Amino acid sequence: MNKLKSFISTMGRILYVVPSLLLFSVFVFYPMIRTTYLSMHTTNFQGVPTKYVGLENFRYLLEDQNFHESMKATFLFVLYTVPPTVVISLFLALLANEKLKGIQLFRTFFSSTLGMSVAASSVIWMFMYNPSIGIINKLLVAFGGHERQWLLDPNTALVAVAIATVWMNIGFAFLILLGGLQNIDTTLYENAKIVGVSKIYKLRKITLPLLSPTLFFIVTVSLIQAFQTFGQIDILTKGGPVNKTTVLVYSIYREAFVNYNFGFASAQAVVLFLIVLIITILQFSLVERKVHYQ
Repeated sequence: MNKLKSFISTMGRILYVVPSLLLFSVFVFYPMIRTTYLSMHTTNFQGVPTKYVGLENFRYLLEDQNFHESMKATFLFVLYTVPPTVVISLFLALLANEKLKGIQLFRTFFSSTLGMSVAASSVIWMFMYNPSIGIINKLLVAFGGHERQWLLDPNTALVAVAIATVWMNIGFAFLILLGGLQNIDTTLYENAKIVGVSKIYKLRKITLPLLSPTLFFIVTVSLIQAFQTFGQIDILTKGGPVNKTTVLVYSIYREAFVNYNFGFASAQAVVLFLIVLIITILQFSLVERKVHYQ
């Protein structure tokens, strides 16, 4: 009788997991396997494999200058977006966590970008960067500067898109960090106040250590999002000028749906997956050691 109850209980738990397994199989596991399969084939215009080429697509990646530029643009974009997003969001969260009059209004302002889509935000920044009517050039001229083609200049295009991306991502990171700050036991700050320690000391010895799990989560998610950036690149620059903003995901899109080279695009997708996987593993194996769990 006990064995029967144990069997029924086990089957019940398995049935709870089945819907999740089906969803993952359809939207995660099958696309991964299919992409890996296509990366080892040449395809026709409909994406149907025509010839097995093994690792030939990956060998071609090593020789392709456009792929090298995409890799460079991708890592530069990650560098330009992730640290500023984390630092600015942390500063705003610390500010919004203070018990000040009217702080609720500022919390709403700081998190407002969370409610806007990438497309809408990109259009707003497109108008702001417009060389003739954009507010950024008008402010630049007002302070004695010169108008610039922000999205058409190879020297500024990637930075311009990165600034827009930081603005888009701040809302989510701010809310998560603010939630982490509000979960810290306030008695720790009260004891520190009695002792008479400085605010910098409280930040270094109390706030940051206890906030480290939240910071670890934000950094990990921000890194993955940065490597997967597509929408703002497509709307603001289309990968230009001269491929300076062609990050890896946009390169995959262009090869697959513009050039119809699905095998080569799949090889790039596999490389992107491996990069994100390695960085995530390094995050959990090296950085997580310094995370302080309460």
